[in-house]
Amino acid sequence: MAFEPPRRLVRALGETAPDGDDWLAKLPEVAERAVARRELAVERVQVPGGRSSLVVLVRTAEGVPAVLKLAPRRARPESERAALAHWGGRGAVQLRDVGAGAVGAGAGAAEGTDEGVLLLERLHPDVSVRSLPEAKALLEAAGTLRRLWVEPPASHPFETVAERTGRQAEAMRAGAAADAEIAPLVDAALAARAELLAEPPERRLLHGTFRQSKVLAGDRMPWLAVGPDPVVGESAFDLARLVRDRVEDLIAQPSGASTTRRRIKRLAESLEVDQERLRGWTLFRAVESGVRARRVGREQDAELLLEFAGWL
Repeated sequence: MAFEPPRRLVRALGETAPDGDDWLAKLPEVAERAVARRELAVERVQVPGGRSSLVVLVRTAEGVPAVLKLAPRRARPESERAALAHWGGRGAVQLRDVGAGAVGAGAGAAEGTDEGVLLLERLHPDVSVRSLPEAKALLEAAGTLRRLWVEPPASHPFETVAERTGRQAEAMRAGAAADAEIAPLVDAALAARAELLAEPPERRLLHGTFRQSKVLAGDRMPWLAVGPDPVVGESAFDLARLVRDRVEDLIAQPSGASTTRRRIKRLAESLEVDQERLRGWTLFRAVESGVRARRVGREQDAELLLEFAGWL
């Protein structure tokens, strides 16, 4: 089978690696080797798929439905593997190749590495909580997220919120220097980050990129999270991305600003998160996403995100 990457993936990878790399060129060979080594039967490539990985629907040698996921190193797939192993299926998709490392054993090691290859439990890829009415979707998504907030392993490989947002802050400063229009929002977001990092209330293993589309229907449990970019820090950081879900709908509402404030209050109360800390991280993450969208030419997304941030 030809492992043709979906256009969405090619476009997104072009944004994260504008100078290009050889991952896409090597992808067919890596996919074929991963399938052969695991004796998988390929059904189809999931389309439109994700923005950072190729997702292939497969069956194991025993006929069990599964998902083969292949991602470039910059998407931190081995960090994802470590988080999924730590969660052990509680609130998140299960690893089917638990114990598999970056490098195979025996003959496999001679052929190359399995870095960036994960074999996962098959969920229902076309059914996310976004298919539910908004209020119900937020409730189910928040309940799923709560299950992921656990103590990280004692010696963990994950980035911290301070480290990740530090890198992001540098890019935001550069964006503000080049565009005076967004400078006030960037300044407010950076001030909020500094205040939030001064006294973090907890250290939990977080999903890192949680939103409604990252919660899929399953058979083992009604809803399970997929696609983490795990990070260690406070719960409010994780919840902040969920606040702006369906941002295009919020912007289209005359009452969008007040709806957003009510959403922050409701989510903070339901998950026992400090409301002001949630508002601060929501501001930072919205401005960071808006600046990044503008940098790669997604102007419509940038306008929506920065208008949303202005409400905070």
